Amino acid sequence: MFHNVGKIDRIIRVVLAVILATLYFTKVVEGSWGTGIIIAAVVLLMTSLRQCCPIYALLGFGTCGIDPGKTDKTIKTEKLKL
Repeated sequence: MFHNVGKIDRIIRVVLAVILATLYFTKVVEGSWGTGIIIAAVVLLMTSLRQCCPIYALLGFGTCGIDPGKTDKTIKTEKLKL
């Protein structure tokens, strides 16, 4: 499995997912905004659990901080030339 999301980033994503889910389930945010918030919470939670963010991969960015000498696999990407 490839990793590009670090420990602190994962913690922040889980905390944000819990906050967004709490807003949805306490009916602070309803309707289409509520649907968007719960989808965002699920995406944040899944990227945190998988330790891989597709947007980071597209931008060639990562927060995992793995040393190149380690044997763990990391995503090798290049920044897009826009």
